[in-house]
Amino acid sequence: MVRKIIKINESKCCGCGLCVSACQEEAIGIVDGKAKLLRDDYCDGLGNCLPVCPVGAIAFEERETKAKERDIRRRSTQTRPESAQAHLSHWPVQIKLVPPNAPYFSDANLLVAADCTAYACGNFHGEYMKGRITIIGCPKLDGGDYSEKLTDILKLNDIKSVTVARMEVPCCGGIERAVKTALQNCGKMIPWQIVTISTDGNIVSPRL
Repeated sequence: MVRKIIKINESKCCGCGLCVSACQEEAIGIVDGKAKLLRDDYCDGLGNCLPVCPVGAIAFEERETKAKERDIRRRSTQTRPESAQAHLSHWPVQIKLVPPNAPYFSDANLLVAADCTAYACGNFHGEYMKGRITIIGCPKLDGGDYSEKLTDILKLNDIKSVTVARMEVPCCGGIERAVKTALQNCGKMIPWQIVTISTDGNIVSPRL
């Protein structure tokens, strides 16, 4: 299959190894003092390694590669009923891990979801994630403020809309506040809405 993966210019590479640490898929290694793409089928095409390279030795290219195991699994779900289909089209999904300039944010309808929402709502994929780029987090567990990262995502990309999916519990207020702060700070007028889910899976605020 033809897809986007990284290409390393070995003549520029200084062998610092920063790209190896940045790659979540363990697709890059240092061989004879130079960074090399060890497995093109492991490369997720997100480019976490690009911004850390100090010499600009890494770029994207599109070429024929092996299908990743996760892509094969995703295709196999097409025989399932709609309610059982997965609609996750990218990786990673944790707010703390996603690069703000990831290509999948381009022209995206963004779903910012609290971690617990997918467990409370049985058809979360079909009802909320379908047609959206999903990122997830829990301010209480992560112990941080997502507003700066979310602001970067909104500033750097042409986001079409933002939907926040949160639980009715008070700790989910942190993710809602972070999104509202990012919307105020990004300097853009982006349509947005909040969907609140109860602990028994019912919709407290308007359904999408």
